[in-house]
Amino acid sequence: MVLNNIEQLLEKYDLGETSLAEEQQLRQYFLNNRVPEHLESYRLMFGYFEQAKTEQYNKDVPLKPKKNNVYRWISVAAVAVLMFGIYISQPEAPKTELSQLSPEEQELYYKTVEALQLVSTQLNKGTQQLAVLNTMSESYTEGVSKIGLIEEFSNTKNKIFKTTN
Repeated sequence: MVLNNIEQLLEKYDLGETSLAEEQQLRQYFLNNRVPEHLESYRLMFGYFEQAKTEQYNKDVPLKPKKNNVYRWISVAAVAVLMFGIYISQPEAPKTELSQLSPEEQELYYKTVEALQLVSTQLNKGTQQLAVLNTMSESYTEGVSKIGLIEEFSNTKNKIFKTTN
């Protein structure tokens, strides 16, 4: 009768439906050395649980020492000084007025401006031509989708009238 009761409690235990009192009964039963062979694995399991209760971690846990942030601030300061030195050593380009240039330099300036304007107008023309191509591409895509609709209509018509191509 006791073995039958223990087996029923084990079924409930496996399903996670036992109360604390029932689990205590199982623990007491399996701590005895008189356990049938087919329940030996449960005796080992409950024995492990009892042994695990008594275990303690007795090694020292090393604590990390507080880090000194002085080296970080020194590196930040060194980078700041380096960047400031590079900024100071850069020579400034002198700003000159167009009227201060010689006639040859003024002529070269105007020719350069004219050449850049020519390049700019040619680039704008190319951009306009690309816009036309983009419009054509959109029209082509729209046409392809409409052809797909015509093909779908044709397939449906063939199914209705049961004709083959």
